[in-house]
Amino acid sequence: MTTRERQESDLRRWKVGELAKRTGISVRTLHHYDEIGLFSPSHRSRAGHRLYGPEDLLRLQQILSLRQLGLSLEEIGDTLKRRGTSAAQVVADHLVRVRDRIQHLSRLAVRLESLATALERQEAVSPDDLLKTMEAMIMFEKYYSEEQLQKLAARREALGDDVIRETEAEWPKLIAAVRAEMEKGTEPAHPEVQKLAARWKELIERFTGGDPGIRASLQKMYENEPSVAEKNHMDPAMMKFIGDAWAAAAQR
Repeated sequence: MTTRERQESDLRRWKVGELAKRTGISVRTLHHYDEIGLFSPSHRSRAGHRLYGPEDLLRLQQILSLRQLGLSLEEIGDTLKRRGTSAAQVVADHLVRVRDRIQHLSRLAVRLESLATALERQEAVSPDDLLKTMEAMIMFEKYYSEEQLQKLAARREALGDDVIRETEAEWPKLIAAVRAEMEKGTEPAHPEVQKLAARWKELIERFTGGDPGIRASLQKMYENEPSVAEKNHMDPAMMKFIGDAWAAAAQR
């Protein structure tokens, strides 16, 4: 912007209707702000019409930022009157809140993607299934970071619905096979158990994409949430059995 253009911009004035149109704030709201002394125009036309200048826009920006931070109009007025309150600090505080909202929205997006996938797989979803889906999503958010949830979402998309369905269908069969070997008293180092343990690891790697952080979060969830393991017909004894099988394989 040239010096002349900057000077012309500094001299610009907006009528209340123009300002409302440019900002999306209603004329009624701007009038109300003026009536309560929160935001009044710095200028008036010869006919007495409100005229807002560039210096007014900065205050309006601060009002909107503080409004979105959850402050009432009275609290906003008190804040702006307070010495030491800078426009930069108001915007910085708003930025922190916006970034926080972005994180929450990102997590919400992951939740909704999971729910959408579940709904697409069957024509009707029972209330019990919906509750279980929401419970699982909340559990995931508890143990996985935002970055990990985004990676998992990308992983699901990369694998595709067919592979995901095949994997979900294979887990119960694999768990049942491991349970059968445990009941027979088969040693973790036995070739048959080693085969099952290797397949167990393959399915986990398919889910985690080989990410050690996601794998650690998954393990922590199963260790700290017995109900999750129980719903999948697993228990600490089975997890130890698989762990011993992996340890035996590593010693070869």
